[in-house]
Amino acid sequence: MLLSLLASVSSFPAHAKVYKRVVVLAPAAVDIFEKLDAADLIVGVTKNVKGLPHAKRVGSHIRPNLELIAALSPDLIVISSNRFFAPAFAKKLNADIFYYNPVTLEGIIAKIEELAGLIGREDKAYSLVRELKNKLSSVKPLKKSPRVVYEVMEHPLIFAGKKNIVADIIQKAGGTFLPDIPKKFVRFSYERILVLKPDIYIYQVGPMNKNPTPPLKRPYLKGLKAVFLRVNELDFSRPNTRSFDNVLFLNRVFYELEE
Repeated sequence: MLLSLLASVSSFPAHAKVYKRVVVLAPAAVDIFEKLDAADLIVGVTKNVKGLPHAKRVGSHIRPNLELIAALSPDLIVISSNRFFAPAFAKKLNADIFYYNPVTLEGIIAKIEELAGLIGREDKAYSLVRELKNKLSSVKPLKKSPRVVYEVMEHPLIFAGKKNIVADIIQKAGGTFLPDIPKKFVRFSYERILVLKPDIYIYQVGPMNKNPTPPLKRPYLKGLKAVFLRVNELDFSRPNTRSFDNVLFLNRVFYELEE
């Protein structure tokens, strides 16, 4: 899997139209625009995106404000799914849709290449993709792959599944991701976690898990012999260039725990 990411940079898809006015309803994609030096093309973003003072806030990705979006006259709208945004609305605006919701590092690179072709930033993408692949080349091999779970939310108790970007981050870092369930989110009990016997228990803190109880203070986890690692939700849960930095971070943690 890692070797495929380290292969030579693929050619970028040709696209006749170059988009100039973009509304981004998938917050994770904003980082890609910034890395491609294309943040100036963004005319609208969701309210929880930091920076981009020139861009209009158009609600959340769950409840976008359609009137505000229409007033911006976008020619491209970036969404993570059509669950909260009907593509028919974009058609009425004579705008196109770009889906951004990669669940692997390979998928992130593919989306960078595709997006670069749409906004005329192919030259920037070549160097960005090369930089990301070079980061993965510094991943250190481990003597033993640690078993890792990732807590998304304490109440109710929800963990990341195999279709969550954190699964690929953990695996690329040298860990064994648990549980092996093909979903983005998995509802679990503490009893099932104890059965899995993870070596490392990662829990995120952020909008979905605002004030989690430290795991060592949870009665049901006192019998779990694991290393508990706290991470920032917005850094880990959004699939973009930070995902590659997260691989290196976790790889260092896994490597140091072996010593």
